[in-house]
Amino acid sequence: MNEVKTPKKPLIYYYIIAILLLLLFQFLAMPLLTQARIQTVDYNTFVSMVEEGQVGRAEIQQQDNRILFTNKEETMVYKTAMVPDDDLTTRLLDAGVSTSGDEIEQTSLLAEILSWVIPIVIFVALGQYLSRKMMDRMGGPNAMMFGKSNAKIYVKSSDGIKFSDVAGEDEAKENLKEIVEYLHDPQKYQEIGASMPKGILLVGPPGTGKTMLAKAVAGEANVPFFSMSGSEFVEMFVGMGASKVRDLFRQAKEKAPCIVFIDEIDAIGKKRDGQLGGNDEREQTLNQLLTEMDGFEGNTGVIILAATNRPEALDPALTRPGRFDRRVPVELPDLKGREDILKVHAKKIKVAEDVDWNKVARMASGASGAELANIVNEAALRAVRDGRRFANQSDLEESIEVVIAGYQKKNAILTDQEKKVVAYHEVGHALVAALQTDSAPVQKITIIPRTSGALGYTMQVEEGNHYLMSQEELENKIATLTGGRAAEELVFHSASTGASNDIEQATKLARSMITRYGMSKDFDMVALETVQNQYLGGDTSLACSAETAAEIDRQVVELVRRQHEKATKLLEGHRAKLDEISRYLYEKETITGEEFMEILKK
Repeated sequence: MNEVKTPKKPLIYYYIIAILLLLLFQFLAMPLLTQARIQTVDYNTFVSMVEEGQVGRAEIQQQDNRILFTNKEETMVYKTAMVPDDDLTTRLLDAGVSTSGDEIEQTSLLAEILSWVIPIVIFVALGQYLSRKMMDRMGGPNAMMFGKSNAKIYVKSSDGIKFSDVAGEDEAKENLKEIVEYLHDPQKYQEIGASMPKGILLVGPPGTGKTMLAKAVAGEANVPFFSMSGSEFVEMFVGMGASKVRDLFRQAKEKAPCIVFIDEIDAIGKKRDGQLGGNDEREQTLNQLLTEMDGFEGNTGVIILAATNRPEALDPALTRPGRFDRRVPVELPDLKGREDILKVHAKKIKVAEDVDWNKVARMASGASGAELANIVNEAALRAVRDGRRFANQSDLEESIEVVIAGYQKKNAILTDQEKKVVAYHEVGHALVAALQTDSAPVQKITIIPRTSGALGYTMQVEEGNHYLMSQEELENKIATLTGGRAAEELVFHSASTGASNDIEQATKLARSMITRYGMSKDFDMVALETVQNQYLGGDTSLACSAETAAEIDRQVVELVRRQHEKATKLLEGHRAKLDEISRYLYEKETITGEEFMEILKK
């Protein structure tokens, strides 16, 4: 069972504790130390000491009804009670006792020493404690050794991640298995004159398993495995990152054969643009990394693994042959890959025997490995909430909807009119999709609001893998997206805000057809848009003149309008089915694709 770690407290917390300790010492301990040095005497003794010239100073405190006085050397403080004495002032003047009004210091020598020593002790102890905490956070007692690599070293373990625990990335595993075999038995490769790549770059979207593949290499390889993040090389002082790179590769050469894994290498491997005011520390670190990789000999047995989801941002000198010789794409899994990944994660939970993993995998189209793991976990959580001891098919299907659209909003109550509008809207999508060829079958229609903001949705599921889409299929998809608004206009003769996401998707798809897919007769096969960060959202930027951009906008509007009119005509021709299915959905709130098709074919 994993230990629950106490949350780390900010530095201000410790300084507040130190100040409170000082205040407690000042207001509690100091008065006690002071009172211990004041000696109480009776009034007669005071008078006798005055007459004998043994009193140095005196302070008459009318409010406290007492007299404080010191001996001649002022090394002791005495206290006596006041009694009615008209000759007191005269007696003090005759004896030469000072009554200037200055307060008699009540602190002792011990109290004065402690008032200096205690604060110093508290702040020294606080400094030692904080430095120890900082060293622990930075990686142990060697953390203050600037320029030293703090790479984590793993060795083969019986309970670590193996290749059998990674599914859906068969090509990537084959590449990495070859690396492990080379490290175990390099002789059979050297006999034919082959040499392993010095660097292997794992590229792909977030959540596809790049880091997990590297951990699987650590679990399979019987050699030292150095793991470090690219951001760990970035230091405050110029030159420290380069020193860390040197130290990392020095350790790797000493322990060869071994594997070095650098996660998120784009943190230090970005292109050098040569602009003034750039990050000199990052560039020096990159230059040192380039030097170390190029300096390797073929028989050193040190292989570099690196992972990134921004390969286009890497410096060309880093990705050239001789440094990172091989690029291994770790893409989103296909249908079979999703099914295998779901089965791997299902081993961690109790699942019913009749689960159709192929159907679940088809419903989770486009999901990454991390999202599939989340789907399985959500299914287990739902089974526990419902009081069952295992997850079934409905749990897995509902968990997919949770990942896609969020949880059901049980307290969101739509008005009767809103419910009707949403029902017609969703049936409009489904009916347009079903009445067209080359459209994915409808799996489910619901008008239950979700936490993502959707008031309802229509789920379409492809029958198998779909790698290419024709122009007709894309136009049909745009028509399906406009079907919801077309149904609202046909039945209620007005438009609502519920089609905002449909409009956004239809516009984006139409623009891509014209600017990127070459599906416009006017522009032919000319790329008018470039894609940036394809694995991180795929942002696009226009690469054309203002006049061309205006023409693109005109064609996008025309394309979407044409498909909107097509959807409206389809719904007008099947108005009776639109009304019948919408009424059924209004009553049931959720219907399956089988129920939808059964009503449609009557």
